[in-house]
Amino acid sequence: MIVYHGSIEIIKNPDVVHSKKFLDFGQGFYLTTFESQAKKWAARKGMRQKRTPIVNIYDMSEEWQDFKVLSFEKENEEWLDFVCACRKGEPLNKEYDIIIGNVADDDVFKTVDMYFRGLWDKKKVLSELRYYKMNNQICIVNQETLNRLLTYQNSYEVKCDGR
Repeated sequence: MIVYHGSIEIIKNPDVVHSKKFLDFGQGFYLTTFESQAKKWAARKGMRQKRTPIVNIYDMSEEWQDFKVLSFEKENEEWLDFVCACRKGEPLNKEYDIIIGNVADDDVFKTVDMYFRGLWDKKKVLSELRYYKMNNQICIVNQETLNRLLTYQNSYEVKCDGR
């Protein structure tokens, strides 16, 4: 399966330690099956750091039977609790090798933040989330897993117009 990673550098040998810790699924190497999502990630990083956005392309083996995988099919209570805990810095991801689920992007996180602050309950947050266009993310938490599953294919610069 082809997967993408948005960055500001070419990453031929990815690792799990250079990731921020307070992300949706905690620290790990994040990928997506949506090229457009990777372009957005790259463009955002490029703008923040005033560097050229890069999309890295990998071939990812789908032989996952030897790995502990947590897959959220949709945004539900379990997904919300997991994302909130990871965003608070609670390392729930350490018991898994791969975590798959929807992205709590900026728009989604504004809604999740209403829950964080105690202004909305879970039911209200989850009902609001169904209006957002969700993308996917695959977080590989374990370096050995990353080394076994991912093979670098290519990279390209993302143009200022998002192409």
